[in-house]
Amino acid sequence: MSLVITHLTGGYANVPILHDLDLTLQEGEVLGLIGLNGAGKSTTIKHLLGLIQPMKGKIELNGLNLSENPTAFKRQIGYIPETPAIYPELTLKEHLQLTMLAYGLDEKKAWPYAEQFLKAFRLEGKEDWLPIHFSKGMQQKVMITASLLAQPALLLIDEPFTGLDPLAAEVLLNALTQLRNDGKMILMTTHDLAQVKDVVDKFAILNHGTIEFCGDLSQIQQHYHLTRQDDFAQLYHILSQEHIR
Repeated sequence: MSLVITHLTGGYANVPILHDLDLTLQEGEVLGLIGLNGAGKSTTIKHLLGLIQPMKGKIELNGLNLSENPTAFKRQIGYIPETPAIYPELTLKEHLQLTMLAYGLDEKKAWPYAEQFLKAFRLEGKEDWLPIHFSKGMQQKVMITASLLAQPALLLIDEPFTGLDPLAAEVLLNALTQLRNDGKMILMTTHDLAQVKDVVDKFAILNHGTIEFCGDLSQIQQHYHLTRQDDFAQLYHILSQEHIR
């Protein structure tokens, strides 16, 4: 399994944000896409979701071209957005049932898997609740549970820890580790490098819409002349100075 992004150029209203972007993700690999605000992280994810058409280049997942086979491509991906996208008229249970229907899952097998997360996220007994009764953090837990339910080949996550308490963040990190061990691919954008450093295999530094550098944590530290004692915020200071230049 692999995700291959080749010479991707894209953006909004014919104004490119991404410039000739190349990126590869292999089976069982977790990639952290990091960069300053406006670097193109969310734009990259929107292209992978098929929400934006590339100006140039191609995106392939397990041999499927997104432009040529959009439905089959999208059935292999899951998405956890930064802001929960919840249907106000559907209960928690109905959100999970909708996910099962969309991915063609066997409910008898899917429910026990879902219940593991409902218990871990302390959502047991709330299956018939409507979103109006959920806090933002609880809504995010619903989104995470629904996205993990399909066990997709590729999981896209945009700032995954927004609104999560420390216990919920730990549950998510454990789930991501398990998905990686099961051979799934994960691409996440995050500013919280310290929290994900043990689960991410490599980081891609996105700057001015291009991949400036890609490597594991030690390679990132070496490339940007960071010591092990440097706070991760130092990397953003360096990128900020590059952005000014």
